[in-house]
Amino acid sequence: MHTLRIDILNPKAAKLLKDLADLNLIVIRDSSKSSFEYILKGLRARTKSAPSLDEITKEVELVRAKRYGK
Repeated sequence: MHTLRIDILNPKAAKLLKDLADLNLIVIRDSSKSSFEYILKGLRARTKSAPSLDEITKEVELVRAKRYGK
């Protein structure tokens, strides 16, 4: 599958794209999501196991301790 980002300048083009989607030739996705959110979703899908909340908390506390000299 190949993904493109298209800026529609003419409403007629939007109608053509909707017609192609109705024929199941293309998929139109909502672009209101940020690209950062899209990237995170893709990365999370590829990971075998996400860190637990406890692991994240321990790492944050370790970094804070190093930063603030505790």
